[in-house]
Amino acid sequence: MASLKEVRARIASINSTQQITKAMKMVSAAKLRRAQENITQLRPYAQKLSQMLGTVSAGAETASESPYKQARTVDRVLLIVVTSDRGLCGAFNSNAVKGALALIDEKYASQARSGNVEIMAIGKKGAEAFARRGMKVNTTHVDTFSSLSFANVRAAAEEAMAGFAEGRYDVVEVIYNEFRNAAVQIIRTEQMLPIVATETAGSSSSINYIFEPSEEEIVTELIPKTIKIQLYKAVLDSNAAEHGARMTAMDKATENAGELLKELRLVYNRTRQAAITTEILEIVGGAEALANA
Repeated sequence: MASLKEVRARIASINSTQQITKAMKMVSAAKLRRAQENITQLRPYAQKLSQMLGTVSAGAETASESPYKQARTVDRVLLIVVTSDRGLCGAFNSNAVKGALALIDEKYASQARSGNVEIMAIGKKGAEAFARRGMKVNTTHVDTFSSLSFANVRAAAEEAMAGFAEGRYDVVEVIYNEFRNAAVQIIRTEQMLPIVATETAGSSSSINYIFEPSEEEIVTELIPKTIKIQLYKAVLDSNAAEHGARMTAMDKATENAGELLKELRLVYNRTRQAAITTEILEIVGGAEALANA
């Protein structure tokens, strides 16, 4: 049985840990509210922008000539995997990595065997996980979430777009955690390049539009912007999902610390009671020995 000093040290240590996890839960809850507002506001805009692109480009000759719509035989693949820069968020990061590995096994196994699958990691944890597996990580974007903005994400999107337009990649896919609520995050895989025609495009192709300033200028501006917004939405989704996962993980850790403290206090009281009983027995035994002397 552990000594009273050891049990007291463990109780103090777990008390300290519980205070830390409780504080981290509160911080994540505050950040989650802001992150949830950001993704909630962006989603309708991103959806409408994609719908507009599909509608406008359905009958636009300029859109079909865009380098971002050119479908090619898939030999070289770029996967953009969005994780976090920090841990302590449950299975958030490992789920994103597993989602990317599952996608490779299902769709790009032959390309992976040829060494033609590259990873662009947004988040340090993803980069570290793929590096440990010996996979090719061509770019790592860290500290994106410390000052999350469209400008930071745009740099990653432009890098992927340039690689696709130059023929270095034949397909670009994004893997990220979609935010549903604080307890639920769903792994999503979306094809970023080449652009896939939407279902509404066909029904809108017969409509005649008046373009101002011109069809070419509108489509040329709209396609790159939609691609960048698509990646930005994925990063915002992942950011909200990260804070939700961390809040849930820290809440569970706080509860577990409380349960462990109850057990340790019970052990402490039993050990203390046993020590007191032993001392009493020693005193009584000593007194009887003196009386019989």
